Amino acid sequence: MPRLAGLEADRGEITGVLAGLGFSVAVADSTLEVSVPSWRGDIEGRADIVEEVVRILGVDRIPATPFERGEAPRKPVLTAMQVRVRKAKRALAARGMVEAVTWSFIAHEHAELFGGKPELALLNPIASDLSDMRPSLVPGLVAAAQKNADRGHPNVALFEVGQIFRGERAQDQFTAAGGVRRGLAKSTGLGRHWSSRATEADVFDAKADALAVLEALDAPTVHVVPGGPAWLHPGRSGTIQIGPQNVLGYFGELHPRALEALKAEGPLVAFEVILEKIPQPKAKATRAKPVLELAPLQPVERDFAFVVDRTVKAADLLRAAQGVDRKLITDVMVFDVYEGEGIDPGKKSIAIAVTLQPREKTMTDQEIDAIAAKIVAEVGKRTGGVLRG
Repeated sequence: MPRLAGLEADRGEITGVLAGLGFSVAVADSTLEVSVPSWRGDIEGRADIVEEVVRILGVDRIPATPFERGEAPRKPVLTAMQVRVRKAKRALAARGMVEAVTWSFIAHEHAELFGGKPELALLNPIASDLSDMRPSLVPGLVAAAQKNADRGHPNVALFEVGQIFRGERAQDQFTAAGGVRRGLAKSTGLGRHWSSRATEADVFDAKADALAVLEALDAPTVHVVPGGPAWLHPGRSGTIQIGPQNVLGYFGELHPRALEALKAEGPLVAFEVILEKIPQPKAKATRAKPVLELAPLQPVERDFAFVVDRTVKAADLLRAAQGVDRKLITDVMVFDVYEGEGIDPGKKSIAIAVTLQPREKTMTDQEIDAIAAKIVAEVGKRTGGVLRG
């Protein structure tokens, strides 16, 4: 008993339990001879008999024995990638999306549409429509969303975190976080509701989903440039990158040709972020949070409207204004973009709000005007923009 179950029991207890269960017990010196009843075909050896005794006496009688861990420091249970996968899933689930698990294989024509290569074709596929390793999570998620729509659930938001394959080498296999939104499944979660106008999910919902993953993984500052791969709508998509080379992922509305190839009904928005592409956050010297710095002075906000070429990106204008004084200027945001009457053809007006936060003393009108003049000069130098009259 102690060796097999860790439970101490005297001979009388054991004999009483077995007799009550229909076993015949005979005492022979220091051992017990047990005869198994004919209706107990599940009893094959001594371990099964011990299990019967423990079941009746109760496992609570087994004493707790602490496990000796020694003095060696404990290693993390999860790898860095496993931690990233968990954080990405939690971030997307918190945005109202439902996790899906789709096939790692897709049809050959779908693989080609999403950048698949010939070497990803399977030699012995389990089905004709599962012939290639998937280069993206999006085709499987689109198929899952369409199946939900076919069964009367058109407003769905699905995500998946899994493996994608860009080649046959080990370094061509990545872990991606992807998601799709269909119908009224917006990130606000309202859908059809009397208090709001029902609107379909759009490119900004997919962008917010992708940025939520990056924020959860402590990604550094990223840049969003317009456009993306061919399966996304060229005017309703974006590419997330760090610098010109390191592309982290894409988001946007699926191209009508892609929807037709996938036999899905749109509009439908999607995103995909490659977790391995996200740089590891810098190690912090301490776990303590920094001191909360609350400025005692009232912030000052000034609005500017610049007329620039249509090709100028709003992000470039924001960076130009922010770079004038990064300590004093705490926030710069776009609140209006206008093209039309009063603006020359080929031009557009971008209006920004600049927040100035004094630290030591209240700013005078002259100091505010001086900063404003620097902002106008810097924006004009970097983007060619002029103040709108």
